[in-house]
Amino acid sequence: MATHSSHKKLTLRFYPYELQLKHTFTVASCSRSTTPGVQTEIEYDGLIGYGEASMPPYLGETTESVQRFLSQVDLSPYAHPSDLDAILDYVDRIMPGNTAAKASIDIALHDLYGKIQGATWHSIWGLDKTKAPSTTYTIGIDTPDVMKQKTMEVAGQFNILKVKLGKENDKKMIEAIRSVTTLPLAVDANQGWKDKQQALEMIHWLKDQGVVMIEQPMPVAQLEDNAWLTAHSPLPTFADESVQRLHDIRKIEGAFSGINVKLMKCTGMREAHQMMLLARELGMKVMIGCMTETSCAVSAAAQLSPLVDFADLDGNLLISNDLFKGVQLSQGKLLLNDLPGIGIEKI
Repeated sequence: MATHSSHKKLTLRFYPYELQLKHTFTVASCSRSTTPGVQTEIEYDGLIGYGEASMPPYLGETTESVQRFLSQVDLSPYAHPSDLDAILDYVDRIMPGNTAAKASIDIALHDLYGKIQGATWHSIWGLDKTKAPSTTYTIGIDTPDVMKQKTMEVAGQFNILKVKLGKENDKKMIEAIRSVTTLPLAVDANQGWKDKQQALEMIHWLKDQGVVMIEQPMPVAQLEDNAWLTAHSPLPTFADESVQRLHDIRKIEGAFSGINVKLMKCTGMREAHQMMLLARELGMKVMIGCMTETSCAVSAAAQLSPLVDFADLDGNLLISNDLFKGVQLSQGKLLLNDLPGIGIEKI
């Protein structure tokens, strides 16, 4: 993409980049073997900040829509990356939605500003990197045999696994995984359960199987049912599809035990941080999740991980064509480095 760069101005570049999945990925609603993405770069005074938009199909953004949005971004009125809040407010106002496109700017800007400061974002926010939790590793919906095989492939590498449920053979899938591991399990029902009484019975059964949390048990439209379920559930429930952005949190207060924050849904690191602080203020639990992403967006999200109860930051582990080296794992625990910005190096 043609851009002209002078010494001291903010220059935005972007290009499409398709993520190749190691395994076909199936959730309650669809299957896929690639995820479309757009990589962004913001340059200032010889330094480059990296960002990313990842667009799983169910979010409604596309490579075309992201590039169309980014083409409208004009950074020329802003003199310096320290105008972070003003820039991100402007980007958010360009048009509604487009949250992954907005996140790609937010991440690149945070990376750039951190590099100028010579500081990591977890340290700028005053977070202790040793408090970063273990990440879950997702076993996608499949035949029981394939799920067993996927579980055995990662034996010894993780402390907690995540299982996508929400289909008719949920119990069979948990039993298949349980036949080869005793690790704690997180469950994401992806709105797949429609009847609150059956959902509650399922959660009691899952608790007996060593499941420790449930994500988005019921459809977004069934907020009252989710609230009833949360009130009766022996396990914490986390809103995912029910919470996109900061203004959604108060709407679902009381209906879930906690929220799942994802950079691609909430426009990036700045709003993710605000969401976590508000959730804590309201006495809610917090998890941080991701889409299928390179180590760029995953490492950006990992900067917030010392603030959370659960982390689901395995998106970079599910792809075979990562562009960056960033957050690492040590026996399943997120290991944040001290590289300035979001903590990544281009491979």
